[in-house]
Amino acid sequence: MKLTLLAPALLVLGACSQIPAQHTGIDETRFRADIKELASDRYQGRQPTTEGETLTLAYLEKQFRAMGLEPGNGDSYLQPVPMVTYTTEPGTQLSLGGEPLSLPEQAVLNSFHDRPSQTLSNSDIVFVGYGIDAPEYGWNDYQGLDVTGKTVLILVNDPGFATGDPDHFKGSTMTYYGRWDYKFAEAGRKGAAAALIIHDTEPASYPWSVVANSWTGPQLDLAGSADPHPMMEGWIQKEVAQKLLAAEGKNLETLMARAAQTPVNLSLNARADARLNQKVEYATSHNVVAKLTGSERPDEVVSYTAHWDHIGTDGEEIYNGALDNATGVAGILEIARQFVSAPKPPMRTVQFIAVTGEEQGLLGSRYYVANPTESLKKTAGVFNLDSTNVYGAVKEFTVIGLGQSQLDDYLGEAAAGQQRTLAPERYPEAGGFFRSDHFSFVKEGVPAVFAGGGSTPKSEALAEYRSNMREEMKGCYHNTCDIYREHWNLSGAVEDIEVFYRAGNALANSDHWPGFNQGSEFHSLRPAG
Repeated sequence: MKLTLLAPALLVLGACSQIPAQHTGIDETRFRADIKELASDRYQGRQPTTEGETLTLAYLEKQFRAMGLEPGNGDSYLQPVPMVTYTTEPGTQLSLGGEPLSLPEQAVLNSFHDRPSQTLSNSDIVFVGYGIDAPEYGWNDYQGLDVTGKTVLILVNDPGFATGDPDHFKGSTMTYYGRWDYKFAEAGRKGAAAALIIHDTEPASYPWSVVANSWTGPQLDLAGSADPHPMMEGWIQKEVAQKLLAAEGKNLETLMARAAQTPVNLSLNARADARLNQKVEYATSHNVVAKLTGSERPDEVVSYTAHWDHIGTDGEEIYNGALDNATGVAGILEIARQFVSAPKPPMRTVQFIAVTGEEQGLLGSRYYVANPTESLKKTAGVFNLDSTNVYGAVKEFTVIGLGQSQLDDYLGEAAAGQQRTLAPERYPEAGGFFRSDHFSFVKEGVPAVFAGGGSTPKSEALAEYRSNMREEMKGCYHNTCDIYREHWNLSGAVEDIEVFYRAGNALANSDHWPGFNQGSEFHSLRPAG
């Protein structure tokens, strides 16, 4: 059951939605129609491996085919993505230092190994600070430590956030080493049997309820994934860690302060025990890939990405995912139409990838970079659209992770044509740069950017509209109220789409190979030149 639309509180909502976008080429009516269609109840929340996926794939393939774009995976628009679902069964148990924990009130626990039963018995517990091994920062929390078969306790985020020192890691801006997926993978690489992150609301940027909701229920992963997961991984409440350490005469806050300044590891006398039973199921989802072959250098590629999936249904309730991410998919459809209607094709091939499984851990984009339909070494750059701006035209163009790569230069030039300037995200400590599909490409050394929107409305009327729309949509992220709204002002989204198109078009007609800037943790993969 879909939540009822909130009625517009002020006439300004309707008035602003009628302001025409002063741009050529980008068709707001067509863009709006794509959003409305993909976010309709018919698509059942676009959950991978459901009827909602079948309908979504058919719609996207129809649109790409009607544009005259070529299939991007041989003679098919579809790239199969094998997936596996792990569902922890009731009765899962975890105890630390002999104290059983309540799940999910005090801890969450999962396994991403395809065995129906996992047991952890009398495992040594080791506190490993932030769980980081980063040679470029001269930092290794695992230095001189063998954690094979042990359980590691890890702090959330990274030392820079804890100190606020801009010269320590990246200060309040989270590095990749602060992400939970890095921490679990690093623990797996070191041979740990189990890894538990100590939740702390401020450095995590979300409360325990987000952890409890996200890490319970079915968990999707790529079938056959070689990711180095520990046998078990999960989170514990900060209070659990405090009590565990206090029993050994240690103070968590003191350890946290030390761990922020220098690598720290500490072996505890306590042991960890756990038993986990799970159901393992396999299914296939799909990426949708289409392309426009370049006229001069067809083996060189510029890509646009957006995730088509959302989180499906819960009983009669539908999670339509209008903002997240019907808007992004509609955006790359409109960009594709600009390319095919241009007087001549671009010099480089331009590719459009609607990926699956973003909500479950960037699965579709991760699969694509492991099985690319076009060479990653020949991919000049990737532009990712995820939740476009429905809050009206703004003076800035926000780049998540501004400064990471030279793709910023292309966006900056395109934005300047609208008298807009590039701006960083408002909350870099939340690690947004690592949370959308562009990051799968970044990890493989391909410059990729996630951008859009801003914070300064272009008029007083838009400021009032923006304030009211933000209030109307409060709490709608991953909720049933993320639905299409007829009174959305899409002038900002239309401007953003134009920036993306102009930036990608410039790159597609260039012989330049953008790279990662000095100071980026990915600089060594493809240095800026």
